Amino acid sequence: MKPLLFTENMKLADVINANHHLILILNRFGIKFGFGEKTVAEVCETYHISTSFFLMVCNVYSFKHYQPNTSVLALSDIPFLISYLQLSHHYYLNERLSLIKDSLYKIAKGAGTKYGTSLQVFFDEYEQEVIEHFDYEEKTVFPYIAQLMKGEKNTDYSIDCFRSIHSNIEDKLSDLISILIKYLPSDIMHNERVEVLNDIFHLTEDLNKHSLIEEKILVPFVESLEKE
Repeated sequence: MKPLLFTENMKLADVINANHHLILILNRFGIKFGFGEKTVAEVCETYHISTSFFLMVCNVYSFKHYQPNTSVLALSDIPFLISYLQLSHHYYLNERLSLIKDSLYKIAKGAGTKYGTSLQVFFDEYEQEVIEHFDYEEKTVFPYIAQLMKGEKNTDYSIDCFRSIHSNIEDKLSDLISILIKYLPSDIMHNERVEVLNDIFHLTEDLNKHSLIEEKILVPFVESLEKE
């Protein structure tokens, strides 16, 4: 039996209780706590958010086999989508990765040169990969979408170019997890490793959802714009 999806008439508090990971996306929509017994539709109206798009994001985050119907989105929903993705980029780079970097550097310092240098280099390379990934979206993909919204078509580019090179930036985090669990000696900062591993697991899961939103919502919607 397929799980029931979140709907606009459900109380937002009930939606969050059903999947506490959705707390992470509220800031990206500018939604503050204290919404009481308001429904999803009522909260979206208060914050001038597209209810259909908000529900799509919540359902993609919550239900593995959910396939969003992007035909229900309007052109006016595109700014919500782009803003959401940009705020997600900011969150990953300036909050989550920054926090993890501080923790890993502390562990690296305690691990000595033999292990610490390799750990720092590995993370620095990953961080640069993430920066380049988001930079490409910010400077190439999003401006291209803005052109499409104005009715201007660029024959030298299509969203299929993005899809063909779109990588899952969370994959390399599994290697970092392996380093921390398998290869650092057991006497090196165990408690600190537990804490940073929890942060990395949460980031991995969130990045995976981010990729799904791009693949299941962004790409199909832009494809439909290209066909118009």
